[in-house]
Amino acid sequence: MIPSLMPTYNRADLAFERGDGVWLYTSDQRRFLDFGAGIATSSLGHNYPHLVAAIAEQAGKVMHVSNLYRVPQAERLAARLVAASFADSVFFCNSGAEANEGMVKMMRRAQAATGHPERTGIICFDGAFHGRTLAMLSATGNAKYLSGFGEPAPGFDHVPFGNMNALRNAIGPTTAGIMIEPIQGESGVNSADVRFMRDLRAACDEFGLLLGLDEVQCGMGRTGRLFAHEWAGISPDVVSTAKGIGGGFPLGAILATEAVAKHLTPGSHGTTFGGNPLACAAGNAVLDVMLAPGFLAQVEARGRTLHAALERLVTARPDLFEGVRGHESTGGLMLGLKCRFPVSQLQAAALQEELLVVVAADDVLRVIPPLIVNDAECLEAVERLARAADRIVLAAPLLHAVAAQ
Repeated sequence: MIPSLMPTYNRADLAFERGDGVWLYTSDQRRFLDFGAGIATSSLGHNYPHLVAAIAEQAGKVMHVSNLYRVPQAERLAARLVAASFADSVFFCNSGAEANEGMVKMMRRAQAATGHPERTGIICFDGAFHGRTLAMLSATGNAKYLSGFGEPAPGFDHVPFGNMNALRNAIGPTTAGIMIEPIQGESGVNSADVRFMRDLRAACDEFGLLLGLDEVQCGMGRTGRLFAHEWAGISPDVVSTAKGIGGGFPLGAILATEAVAKHLTPGSHGTTFGGNPLACAAGNAVLDVMLAPGFLAQVEARGRTLHAALERLVTARPDLFEGVRGHESTGGLMLGLKCRFPVSQLQAAALQEELLVVVAADDVLRVIPPLIVNDAECLEAVERLARAADRIVLAAPLLHAVAAQ
């Protein structure tokens, strides 16, 4: 018999009743080190006092009014994001997939409004993950995710990640723009290098295309900059973000230049819940922390500590691990550990060490802790990974022998 909660996830048999910083506690007081952060979402960790207070205060006033009226909390959050980024205007929604849908709509609408209604095609990349809606499944292009949901939505072409020649060959008269994750999370923490990001901007300028960046996972401070594309020194036309922007409260956003945003006129797009007072109170509280002097530099420094510790683990166990992945400049707190064995085994062994981590494709373990993690917690997490690796070797010596060949 099917459970009342649809079985769309392979859930671990764990339930957490409270959290504190980078730690989560079960009802029987087992204490887990959270280096998954709700899949890069709990940016300030758990029970962060400033965020909790902001949500509680706003909930006691008004939670939702709809976008039929002004929402001062949204106006303030939008103005702050504009001041801190390339953007001129912001649209708030509820999730990353919704932000990506809106980003594609903006790109197509801007092309149509400037005399190119035929330009509807979006070039995406192999290994992408843009969300679970029907259109974003097609933008993702992964056959596993598309299976059973009918024909893919038209208008999305895919080229190899990082291949500029293939990208230029894919550009045609109906191409509207390019959509890319500066760091692909789901497919194995694959980072586009700085030169490739700059070449994408140049190609868009050359062919009159729009550059859309999916920073749902790699944005909002995760790499040590507010947005990952800042490392390349480029200015996109539109960016989607979500996950860490609300610190765990559902919130997404689309940031765009005026040249793109001005074409999304009243009635052309909308949302019921997006940008409501409660969500934007959370977003403003998160931004209070992220924009505070020294915070992003601290994320970068913690990323270097974590990266170095993971490198030492790889050096100590080359039979089990192939390398560490992340952004070429720092990695920040979005890192991947490439395994020479099924990564699900390492995740399960880490769980026995009371460490929470997230798997990705290509047998990569994502290491994505809350941004408020400290050096000692980074080192503790890698120690637990080392013990998890020992568990695997002890439990499966044949696997160890195969990995060593």
